[in-house]
Amino acid sequence: MAKKVFVTGCYDMLHSGHVAFFREAAGFGDLYVGLGSDRTIRELKGRDTVNSDQERLYMVKSIRYVKDAWINSGSGIMDFEKDIRKNVPDVFVVNEDGHSPAKEVLCNELGIEYQILKRIPDAGLPTRSTTSIRTGVHSHLPYRIDLAGTWIDQPYVSKFNPGWAITLSLEPTIEFNERCGMSTSTRNALRQIWPYELPAMHPEKLAKLAFRNENEPGRSEISGAQDSIGICMPGLVRHYYDNCYWPQKLESCLDDSILDWLEQHISLRLLWPRPAGLDLLKETYINTENVKALTEAAEGCWKAILQKDLEKFAHFVNKSFEAQIRMFPAMMPTDVKEVMEQYKDCSLARKLAGAGGGGYMILVTDQPLDDTIRISVRRQSFNM
Repeated sequence: MAKKVFVTGCYDMLHSGHVAFFREAAGFGDLYVGLGSDRTIRELKGRDTVNSDQERLYMVKSIRYVKDAWINSGSGIMDFEKDIRKNVPDVFVVNEDGHSPAKEVLCNELGIEYQILKRIPDAGLPTRSTTSIRTGVHSHLPYRIDLAGTWIDQPYVSKFNPGWAITLSLEPTIEFNERCGMSTSTRNALRQIWPYELPAMHPEKLAKLAFRNENEPGRSEISGAQDSIGICMPGLVRHYYDNCYWPQKLESCLDDSILDWLEQHISLRLLWPRPAGLDLLKETYINTENVKALTEAAEGCWKAILQKDLEKFAHFVNKSFEAQIRMFPAMMPTDVKEVMEQYKDCSLARKLAGAGGGGYMILVTDQPLDDTIRISVRRQSFNM
């Protein structure tokens, strides 16, 4: 009998890339497809699907490589877990963007072969992704990652010792999940006024407008400025805080050779969205010693990047993240720590994007790792 092969995903706006993936996965045996429900996609992506789950199910079932398909019965990033435990397949196939340690752990537990495929289109066809197709009719706003100094943009941190935060603006090459440290909350706020793309204006002024828009009068918790800066200002940016919400000074690096170098040595790995209700402030150790360690690491990180010194860059990324965790231990739950330890031998530095608790793990490596998400840095788009 043929092996049972399982794949899972959204498969909205069905395209040739999906079909090529199904064809390759079906090479391992009879292919069964689990689709994320409309509710699950809304939770993970922060938007509605173009096609409903029933429409998507109809189309996927019509593809000749697919033996059968269904709507996954669970929710969240592991919405298929109940179904896979009930009907254990022989092989679980994912593409590079869809790989996560949680899926691999589940397969190891159940004795399922785990296969990771690269995105390779059929001969003569372009590489396709739902994100690329959505571009032009849906939001093409950037994302951002933070490299060092995270939390210094809050006055209750910088009052103990002033310093820099470092952010990197990213092109939306994939649709990153909500609550995963990619500044999706700020991005969603911007979509209310600029649904498709950022307006052509001075990036720093644009970032200030974005910051004021998100933090409207009467808001009890002020969102840090690093999110609006990281989204609105292209390239690599550092911003200096001294007991203030908006930085006292900003510096940008738009040197293509440095941005190329960062793209070569930084990649992302999806863990899982930060659990709802996680209180990162329930236990804190914010003091001069810990904040000083954070700011010194950010200073060293910036210098290392400009010198393209990979060893020092990785060292200071690690030091910055260690300082964050000392101040906010809830950033690093036990399950996240266990996964990050698995990447200790194959990476030079590891940190969580954003406020932690889950989300995307940022990896600094000598050579690009297989099966990780490569970044594309947003270059200068406005003559400053």
